[in-house]
Amino acid sequence: MNQKKRLSAIMGTPVQADAPPQASPEPSMGYTPVAGATPHAPAVEKRPAAARSMAAMWAASRPAPAEVDGAVVDLDPDLCLPSAIADRVPDVTDATFGAFVDQIREEGQHTPILVRRHPRQTGHYEIAYGRRRTRAAKALGTPVRAVVRDLSDAELVVAQGSENLAREDLSYIERAHFARNMEQAGIARDVILKAMSVHRPDLANYLAVAEAIPAPVLAAIGPAPKVGRPRWLTLADRIKAATSEQVDAALVSPGLAGKASDERFTVILNALAPPPPRKAKPRAETVKDARGVKFARIERSSDGMRVTLDEKAEPGFADYLAERLPEMLAAYRQGRG
Repeated sequence: MNQKKRLSAIMGTPVQADAPPQASPEPSMGYTPVAGATPHAPAVEKRPAAARSMAAMWAASRPAPAEVDGAVVDLDPDLCLPSAIADRVPDVTDATFGAFVDQIREEGQHTPILVRRHPRQTGHYEIAYGRRRTRAAKALGTPVRAVVRDLSDAELVVAQGSENLAREDLSYIERAHFARNMEQAGIARDVILKAMSVHRPDLANYLAVAEAIPAPVLAAIGPAPKVGRPRWLTLADRIKAATSEQVDAALVSPGLAGKASDERFTVILNALAPPPPRKAKPRAETVKDARGVKFARIERSSDGMRVTLDEKAEPGFADYLAERLPEMLAAYRQGRG
């Protein structure tokens, strides 16, 4: 099932392509206000008092607008609270958000967000998707257009996951932590698989990476949109091998200041790199003649052997040995063969 069909099944209406918002929607468009909404008031038709009285009685017998499922409304963004299952990793250096706000200021909000009535806070709504659009509406001081649906917990995360799949900018670590957050919230594995459209091995990989990256490290790095699974695994291995003091030092590294999220990842990764292996100190031994006089020093290492001759102990022996080295090598090779 493609993304539009999944969202259509959740929202109850066909998902259309984005279109500029109508400045003054008519009642026939199904633009039904709900609690906390700022609806556009239709023109009031003058009717006789008896007719108005009958209309009032009929209206009173209908369900309250807040109970109309699937309504498209203008909501106060302060009443729209994030989903309890986070799918975004905050990034204070996100330079694209300002441009996003400017676009909505100039063009309006093309696509409504999806919310449900908050199960624990009366008069509020829980966002299935559209947190960024809600943030932009807050910044602009305008209402946010929303579709209100009666969603179960499972339907909420499936809708949230379906929207995530359509977002190109959702990074690997954000997907991993979205999966982990769902699991920690008690969402069944089959629902998580459906929400993320992945197979069980892929989900296991996401969960393993999310589990291996501590929350302080993730908060310091941010979403790192260009960093994939292999480099996150490398970082996880380095965190395991490091002491808590080393990790803390990496998180306050001066190289983090002013850096974008991907660059902060690299700074922390490099800060936790293991030190280069120390070269083994050469093993030294001395060589004595029959009288017990030291005339040579031999140093062995992984790279080879170094022989130092004492010219004072045996003058001329160094030249003698140097001249005969080719002959000695040939004799060695012949004997080995």
